[in-house]
Amino acid sequence: MSSTPTSGSSGGLEARETPSRGLWGPLLGVLDACLSDALLRVPPDELVRRRMLVGSNLLLLGVNFLFLLYVPMMANSRSLGLVGGVCFVGFLGAQALLSWGRSFFLPAVLVCSFMTMGFALIALLVGEPRAGAHAVGLLIPILAVYLLGPRLGFIFAAIASLNAGFLLPFLSRSSEHHWMFSSSGAFFILGAWGLSWLITGARNEAHQVMERTARTLRESEGNLASLLENTDDVVCSLDSEGRLIAANSALKAMMKEYLGRPARVGQPLIDLSAPASLQARWHECYRRVMEGQRVRLEVSPSRSGQPRVLDLSFNPVFGEERRVVGMTLFGRDVTERKEAESKMSEMHRTLLDVSRQAGMAEIATGVLHNVGNALNSVNVSAGVISERLQGLRVAGLYRSVGLLREHAADLGTFLTEDERGRQLLTYLEALSAQLGEQREAMLTEMRTLTTSLEHIKSVVSMQQEHARFAGLVEQVEVPRLLDDALRLHGVSFARLGIQVRREYAEVPQVRLDRHKLLQILLNLMSNARNALLEGKQEEKRLTIRVDQMGVRLRIEVEDNGVGISPENQARLFTQGFTTRKDGHGFGLHISALAAAEMEGSLTCFSEGWGRGAKFIIDLPTGGGEPPAPGEEN
Repeated sequence: MSSTPTSGSSGGLEARETPSRGLWGPLLGVLDACLSDALLRVPPDELVRRRMLVGSNLLLLGVNFLFLLYVPMMANSRSLGLVGGVCFVGFLGAQALLSWGRSFFLPAVLVCSFMTMGFALIALLVGEPRAGAHAVGLLIPILAVYLLGPRLGFIFAAIASLNAGFLLPFLSRSSEHHWMFSSSGAFFILGAWGLSWLITGARNEAHQVMERTARTLRESEGNLASLLENTDDVVCSLDSEGRLIAANSALKAMMKEYLGRPARVGQPLIDLSAPASLQARWHECYRRVMEGQRVRLEVSPSRSGQPRVLDLSFNPVFGEERRVVGMTLFGRDVTERKEAESKMSEMHRTLLDVSRQAGMAEIATGVLHNVGNALNSVNVSAGVISERLQGLRVAGLYRSVGLLREHAADLGTFLTEDERGRQLLTYLEALSAQLGEQREAMLTEMRTLTTSLEHIKSVVSMQQEHARFAGLVEQVEVPRLLDDALRLHGVSFARLGIQVRREYAEVPQVRLDRHKLLQILLNLMSNARNALLEGKQEEKRLTIRVDQMGVRLRIEVEDNGVGISPENQARLFTQGFTTRKDGHGFGLHISALAAAEMEGSLTCFSEGWGRGAKFIIDLPTGGGEPPAPGEEN
């Protein structure tokens, strides 16, 4: 019977559509034509068993038909014909079930049953003991195990073995020689069952392993496909010619959005429709990847209405002998990251501007503070001079001059005979002495005033010198710069009774930004002054050290003030952190940034509250030379 599998019959459809060559294709077509649609809708492995059953049944039908033609020439032809006819009808019934039925088990049982029964009865009717060991008997266990499995197959193998090894020799009263021959046949029938069991078990186990492997592979492929489809990143694979092999939905959307065409498997990723600049970059990238290099680049597609930046990574795929057989492409939209980096760069530039402004404000505060202290001395000196000028007895001098004018005609008589004239000389002597003393006192005050004004002038001039070269990298004598910073705070340190200790080692000149280092030093000295004011120590001490450690320069600003608690040391250089009520939390943060810009660092060490603090500036020497002997430090 011919039957055509339906569209839902995956196994049969695959079998029918599988191209075959030679005689094998027509033979499979005949076998499939003898199976019903229900029996064809099975996996390929099960379809092989059904084809085997159909082929075996057709073979048995043919052998049985030839046997019926030969029976009339044999003894017991009536009994043998009856057995052969019953078996022929049984095989026809099994074939009918295979052609129209839905069950595989029942026709398999019928085929094995009639084959075993027919073999056993014919052997008994023939009466020849050696007939039980015929080669046909080995077909029984092999076919039964393959079709029905080892357990049911053992029943048929046992019947055939019992018939060949016991019933035939017993009923025919065989000799000892025949018993041994029959026993051997029975043993080989059971041996064929055992070998079939082993082969079938190994085949089933291998099939299970393959199924598990295939299932695991399908699950892995499904997970990978799900992962690639659920990611927003662009993922695809290309062959050695740059043609697309596989791509996720993100790549397809990108191709459609930016290149105006969908991504098609088998076509080049970048074709002639792409912009010329993109084609040039693609060919260069392709060449380098095919040479075994990993290439990473950024592209900014132009067809989209919104500006976007893609970070693409091309990786070679190696085959045998490290030969490049293709490439993989991974891409990520980094537009937001680029915008964030741009904003961060802008914020950094703004922060640098604010840092410079804060540094200028810090220096200006120091200048104004020191100028203010000097102006206090100027005011005091000016007040003293004003008081002394007001206390000069100029009015008595005027009166004495008036008396001398009145008696200009008789000046000699007036000075010798008049009582007032005789006292006038004594008065003028006392007045001149007093004016001389006041003159010396005012000269002293003027010298003090001049010194204060010179100090103010030096403070302003030094600040102008530093401000003029702000941001310029130059050779700097660090000890001299330290003295300049101390001079800016000198008046306030002296007024507050702060002892300054200088511990300068011989160090080389270094190339750095003078303004940045001065900004750091002024900030550290200002903080040290505040820490010493808040401390309880009677002796307020500030120590400035500078020394060279290998290729690094080390500057220390140490005070014995209030110190820093351990919990605050970790946040000391954080922007906005301060322990002072009037502090802004900006100075140390900016100082740390300035040190980092000079390829250095700013660190702090304190043993705790009330035990002082030490700030350390670490800078590269830059290969500078130490100053010559006798040169000013």
